[in-house]
This record gives sequence, structure tokens and C-alpha cells, in this order.
Amino acid sequence: MALVSRTLNVGSKPALIVVDVVNGFTDPDCALGTACPEVVSANKALLAEFRRQKIPIFFTTVVYYHESQATIFRQKLPALECLQPNSHWIKVDAALERRVSEPLIEKQWASAFFGTDLANQLMACGADSLVVTGLTTSGCVRATVVDGLQHNYAVLIPREAVGDRDLAVHEASLYDLNKKYADVVLLSDLLVRLRLLTDQ
Repeated sequence: MALVSRTLNVGSKPALIVVDVVNGFTDPDCALGTACPEVVSANKALLAEFRRQKIPIFFTTVVYYHESQATIFRQKLPALECLQPNSHWIKVDAALERRVSEPLIEKQWASAFFGTDLANQLMACGADSLVVTGLTTSGCVRATVVDGLQHNYAVLIPREAVGDRDLAVHEASLYDLNKKYADVVLLSDLLVRLRLLTDQ
């Protein structure tokens, strides 16, 4: 028997979570990174619409202040050790032109929710749905999307605005996320939906 999956809709008060579009993930010179200019460009287009409508925007980065943080995660993935305070690698990619008014959530694990105050900030701004973008699809994006659902938010993922070092894993993750946890949508369709919010 086929698994039935229904379509989710962006709410009247969405929030955008840009997951780890930082130098360490967008620069292939970093062991964690990959060249993904198309993902950066898609995020720029989405940010422009969110900013135009003054819809809440949250950025995330990964940073480790001391050796006791996320010890097993760092043991499993030694490349994470470069994500130290004041490092070039933890800074949001300059192409996104993050504004001071757009909170930067510092995390130590995959999900933007785990061990952070993101849930409280979303509640405070009255968000009723989430748009999640960023890097990487199979890792921090996936974890954030699943946790977003577990906080009872409808979650939308614009396909062009997420990326991964492994294309096959990227596609498999999007397929699975779309089936069970979120809606994977075209960026152009999402932009149309967002623009309709101003007409309501």
C-alpha cells in the first residue's frame, strides 16, 4: 500500500532559516566545503524577497568554543575542528550580505534547534511555518527540517537553495524529506507564494 503524503503550505507568518551558508561550507578550500555558487545565488534571491516583506530571517553557523562541546560529533568528523571562534570558516558567506538585524544562531550539532534558543526566537516572532535552505542537504539541513516538523511547523525546502557535497545523497535526502517531513518546492513557485502574502 502506497504511503500517502499531503502537500504543506507556507503560512501567513513564515520564517526563513538559512543553514550554514558559511565560508567553511561554500569554499572548496575547506575540507567541509564544496563549490556551490548556484545555491548561494538561490539564497540571495530568497533573502531579497524575505527582506522586501520584512519577514523574519535566521542564519546559522557552527562554532566550537571549547573541547567539551559536541565531542562525539567532532570525533566522528575531524574536519569540524576548523570551526573555531573568529575563524574565517564560521562566517556567513559575504555574498548573502547578512544584516545585523538578522539573528545568527551558533550551534554545535547538526540541527539549528538542538542546544540553541531558535525555538524560542521563532515563537517570539510569531512564525507559523518555516522555509529552510542551506548546506548540507543530507546533514544540517535535514536535521533542522526534521526538528522543525517536531516543533510542529510546516516546513518548505526550495530545491535550488540547498546543496550537498554528494549529488546522489542530496537527491535521496530531498526525496525522503519531501515524502515524510516537508515539502520540496521550486524556488520560483515559493517566491510566487511569498509574494501572494502581501496581497492577503
